[in-house]
Amino acid sequence: MVVNDPIADMLTRIRNAIMARHDSVLVPFSKMKLAIAKILKEEGFIKDYEIVRGKPSRTIKIHLRYFDDRTPAITGLKRVSKPGLRVYVGRDEIPRVYSGLGVAILSTSKGIRTGQQAFRMRCGGELLCYVW
Repeated sequence: MVVNDPIADMLTRIRNAIMARHDSVLVPFSKMKLAIAKILKEEGFIKDYEIVRGKPSRTIKIHLRYFDDRTPAITGLKRVSKPGLRVYVGRDEIPRVYSGLGVAILSTSKGIRTGQQAFRMRCGGELLCYVW
C-alpha cells in the first residue's frame, strides 16, 4: 500500500491506538517520524519509542502514555501542512496550541523542532502538526 502522506498516517495510527487503549503502536520508519517521536517523548506525550529492526524494513514502536485513571496523555493530534497545501510560518507567526498546553511541531532549516524551540532559535518553517 502506498501512503501519500506518511506523517498523517503516523498521527492516525497513534490516534487509533489511543482510542483502542493500546499500550504501543508500530509505525513505518523514517527520519522525520523518528524526530517527531523524539519530540513527543521530550514533551511527555508518550512514554518511549524504539526502533524495531524487521526483515522487510525497520519500524518505530511507540509506547503510549496513560495516566493512573487510564486517560491518555495525548488528547488530540492535528495535521496542519498537507502535501496538497503546505503551510509555512515565519518566526513571528508560530502559533501557541491551547495557550501553551499543546505543542506545534515544525520542520525548520535546523531540523524538526517544537514551536517554542523554533521561536528561540529565531527561525520559522513548515508547520507539520499540533499535539495537545
